[in-house]
Amino acid sequence: MDKALSEIEQECLQVYRQKVEQVTHRRACLRQTLSDQEQQLASLFAVLGERPQIPHQNEKKPTSLRDRIAAISPELENLKQKKELRIQQFTEVKDQIEKIKAELYGSSMQSGTPEASANKDLSLSRLDEQYVELQALQKEKNERIHKVLDYVNELHELCSVLGIDFATMVDEIHPSLNDSNICLQMKSVSNETLGKLLAAAHSLSSEKIQRLKMLQSLAASLNDLWDLLETPLQEQSRFHHLNYQSSDVSSPGGLSSDTIEEVKAEVQRLEHLKASKLKELVLNKRLILEQICRQAHIEPDSSTAPEKTNALIDSGKMDASQLLANLEEQIVSAEEEAHNRKDILDRVDKWLAACEEQRWLEDYSADEKRFNATKGAHLNLKRAEKARIAVSKIPGLVDALMARTKAWEEEKGSCFLYDGSPLISMLDEYIFDRNEREEQKRRLRVCCCCFSCFSFS
Repeated sequence: MDKALSEIEQECLQVYRQKVEQVTHRRACLRQTLSDQEQQLASLFAVLGERPQIPHQNEKKPTSLRDRIAAISPELENLKQKKELRIQQFTEVKDQIEKIKAELYGSSMQSGTPEASANKDLSLSRLDEQYVELQALQKEKNERIHKVLDYVNELHELCSVLGIDFATMVDEIHPSLNDSNICLQMKSVSNETLGKLLAAAHSLSSEKIQRLKMLQSLAASLNDLWDLLETPLQEQSRFHHLNYQSSDVSSPGGLSSDTIEEVKAEVQRLEHLKASKLKELVLNKRLILEQICRQAHIEPDSSTAPEKTNALIDSGKMDASQLLANLEEQIVSAEEEAHNRKDILDRVDKWLAACEEQRWLEDYSADEKRFNATKGAHLNLKRAEKARIAVSKIPGLVDALMARTKAWEEEKGSCFLYDGSPLISMLDEYIFDRNEREEQKRRLRVCCCCFSCFSFS
């Protein structure tokens, strides 16, 4: 009996111990669960950046573990849902930020858990910072959209003025800029696009300035040629629609390549016409110079010879007005020199005229039929008498001319040239030839006299 009771007692004790162990284990599990939940709760509060709610003093605090767990669980679930919602908010704003950054800076999209979650910071302040960053990026994007539109409008105006295909140029920068079906928010506003737009605008602006300067230069030449050639107004009217004087040209095609080539072709045509007329004008001036030099028996300046002036006009190395001015100076100089040489030239003309009479008289004297009673014989006799008088004056003319020429050379300090030859040399040669002829005549007379005496003897 005692043994049975002892066994029953042992069994009861064993059951009790098992129950105690179960209760202890369950209590430990509840405590662990409570601890885990409290840690999760603290972690969620920290991640969400919220302060734990402190129970009011009048509120009855739960005492049992189950009650405490039951009290924490709803709040824990609420915080978990809030965390999921916060993560979703961070993800959405982060995706928008990355998308706009990709549009602005060309950076790659980064999807997945936001940086704030990785840093265990899902607080509202951090979310507000993300929204502030998003708003700043949206503002920058809007500003860039307006800037892109300004650049596109500027390019459109420049292309219109320069006669360049706007669609082709914009397509090369980015196709979205020329697609009217794409809304403004979808237009490319990246750094690369802005850089290309800026470079294109700068390039076209520089091209516009260069073409405007070229057109103004051509217009100035065109006006000068019109005035010089006295071009009719009807012919000029073809270019009156072009605004040459303005510092800026905005009319479509006003600075196109075709317009500039048209003006350039007209300038070249008038230049050829001008060159032709200048050659004619220069040639006339040269003929005047040569006439003066011919009358004054001086050599004209070879620098304005027709072949040289034509070459200068064709090459454009010398301005036509300067060339004409040079010819005018040479004409004035030739006239002055002709005036200074007039006295000597008059004496030379008298001398040469007397020499001509001398040659005629010699031919006349050698004619055996000069005394025949022919028609006009009496006129020849009168001319022969006058010729003898003129010939008799030649020595005096030559001596006076020699003296006057030497005086002129001493005064001017240069040699007096007659048709390119020194006049003194010409006179010396004439005197030498005259002395030779007189010596020959004297010898001939002596021989004739001796022959007559010998025959008489």
